[in-house]
Amino acid sequence: MSTALQVSNLVKRFGGLVATNNLSFSLKEGESLGLIGPNGAGKTTVFSQIMGELRQNSGTIELFGDEISTLSTPQRIRAGVSRTYQIPRPFGEMSVAENIRVGLMPDNIWQMIVSPPDTRRERELALSVGFLKADLGRMPTELAMGDLRKLEMARTMATAPKVMLLDEVFAGLTTGEIAQISDLIQSMRKDGMTFLIVSHDLPALEPLIDRAIAIERGTMIAEGTFSEVMNDKAVQASYLGGV
Repeated sequence: MSTALQVSNLVKRFGGLVATNNLSFSLKEGESLGLIGPNGAGKTTVFSQIMGELRQNSGTIELFGDEISTLSTPQRIRAGVSRTYQIPRPFGEMSVAENIRVGLMPDNIWQMIVSPPDTRRERELALSVGFLKADLGRMPTELAMGDLRKLEMARTMATAPKVMLLDEVFAGLTTGEIAQISDLIQSMRKDGMTFLIVSHDLPALEPLIDRAIAIERGTMIAEGTFSEVMNDKAVQASYLGGV
């Protein structure tokens, strides 16, 4: 398998605070990697650097062998990497269907003008994350947190990524919704999708990943299978409070 995502010696400073400390890891194509750590460990900062929302002070990021470190966020999305957000960011004046439609829009302005919306694909994506047909016209202000997270997932899928970064995708979901999103992720894995997943719901995360890395204050402290990482003494001291 080829390397889908390579993060090398990533350093991000905010004044005197080192948020990412010489961090390196890679994902093979079709692999699913869990990124765990306590609150404030730097997990979301890692996502933001991969997406170009924050620029690293040093280090490189490669997507399928091409360096993307200097690309804008839209360019990185077009290259094949996309993310969900821990705090959902829907377009507030657009319906569920319209929010998904934005991700399906072609890059070419002329195609955008002459091509009708792909309402069939909008429905497919909405239904795949657990919405009903009746939900397509609902506005974000009408949605509970669980539905907002499902909308985040559908919007990210709409950009046709090759690598998906999922940030706390299970937060606020019911047990049934977690099972539905988990089944969707497993199905996408079978189709070859590559995932980097942050989740505090460790029981839900474990069956979805091939291996895990743990970070504390932006520094990797453990890497291996989920079991190996969770049994690491440094991880237990940092992430689990020593238990």
